[in-house]
Amino acid sequence: MTSKTILITGCSSGIGYDTAVTLKNRGHQVIATARKPENVARLTQQGLTCLQLDLADSHSIQQAVTQMLELTNGRCDALFNNGAFGQPGAVEDLSREVLRYQFETNLFGTHELTNLLLPVMREQGHGRIIYNSSVLGLVAMRYRGAYNASKFALEGLADTLRLELYGTDIHICLIEPGPILTHFRQNSFALYKKNIDAEHSVHKAAYKAMEERLQKEGEAVMFTLPANAVTEKVIHALEAKRPKIHYYVTFPTYLFATLKRILPVSWLDNLLRKV
Repeated sequence: MTSKTILITGCSSGIGYDTAVTLKNRGHQVIATARKPENVARLTQQGLTCLQLDLADSHSIQQAVTQMLELTNGRCDALFNNGAFGQPGAVEDLSREVLRYQFETNLFGTHELTNLLLPVMREQGHGRIIYNSSVLGLVAMRYRGAYNASKFALEGLADTLRLELYGTDIHICLIEPGPILTHFRQNSFALYKKNIDAEHSVHKAAYKAMEERLQKEGEAVMFTLPANAVTEKVIHALEAKRPKIHYYVTFPTYLFATLKRILPVSWLDNLLRKV
């Protein structure tokens, strides 16, 4: 196996952290990134090459790319667009500013970073761009409208880029995790408390159940897998001679991807309302 250089976003914990450590141990040159300086310092102390990168800040993105290319002598074999967060709340309770911030990180920052590294991959004649999407990029679920929308948009952007890169040796891969045991829910709960006025919402009763789920320790739903289940898919997307376009990870992702193809929309809606 040939060692590859890969930049990974969102490495402070969870999927990004597990992937960065595992790929480094497999002999790849990993450039990990994290938004907060204290996490950059912690990951550096743990032996990872780590840069500060905030996907909501264009200057931060450009600076991280410059620093990465200096470390790798201008080489970038792969990019794992993993950094993202989820803003809970009913669609009618999402302000324009809150929705915009969701997109700044999950879509706009990811798009800018990808576009900065694409010329490098074109110049060297190869590359892998791996997007960490979601089952919620395939189907929508209630009270996750901001996140749903950002992942649906990400899927559309990745699909278009794949068509436009036809004939090159730059491959686009989409990973669809589903429920993974990370700090995602805890971070989402903090954003919910900050940005959603639950007490004055018509969805107040529904929010009570959502709050319990977001604060639950351990697995919140069935079929939850550890972060390394995603890492296994990233390894294949990075190392395989012919990587797949879609990598489903958990049972719910396989299930809903299939149901979306075979069920009438009204039937699927009825099922999703019960999830």
